[in-house]
Amino acid sequence: MDLLAALSGLGFGLSLIVAIGAQNAFVLRQGIRGEHVAVVVAICAVSDAVLIAGGVAGAGAVLQSAPSVVDGVRIAGAAFLFGYAILAARRVWRPSALHAAGDSAEALHTVVLAALALTWLNPHVYLDTVVLLGTVAAAHGDTRWWFGLGAAVGSVLWFTGLGYGARLLRRPFARPSAWRALDGAVALIMGAIGLSLVA
Repeated sequence: MDLLAALSGLGFGLSLIVAIGAQNAFVLRQGIRGEHVAVVVAICAVSDAVLIAGGVAGAGAVLQSAPSVVDGVRIAGAAFLFGYAILAARRVWRPSALHAAGDSAEALHTVVLAALALTWLNPHVYLDTVVLLGTVAAAHGDTRWWFGLGAAVGSVLWFTGLGYGARLLRRPFARPSAWRALDGAVALIMGAIGLSLVA
């Protein structure tokens, strides 16, 4: 095991993932609600690991040579983010929607689809994990897979900490005004990222 390469990957992976974006805002919201947190964390962490492995294996070069695929993902991602921003904005004005929906099968299905879409329809995820991280991993030569492993561990640590650590915010979020503020922030983040994809 190359501990230095793994630690470099851990640090680099965390530096890319810690910024608040669409995916992180969704994980935070689910963590505060205490709704399907384990499923959301698992989807995000496993998806990141798959994308990181693709980047380390050299998929970034393939993506760069197929701009039409990247454009398709970008447009689909922007459409999804705009839709999610509208739903979050509606929740700001509808107090009944601020409470947890419960653990019904339909609610789980909705959460799973949202987590998958926020991960796999987000071009920033591909740029960060596949292209940028893959490029840096390639510079590590024979230890690039240890670098990738460290980055994947960073994703697991981050999403687990964000999802389960959000429970510490439940008391302040017992007030509807706090949920309105969070949903307002989510709407702004999703909308801004959607606009950046279109631009």
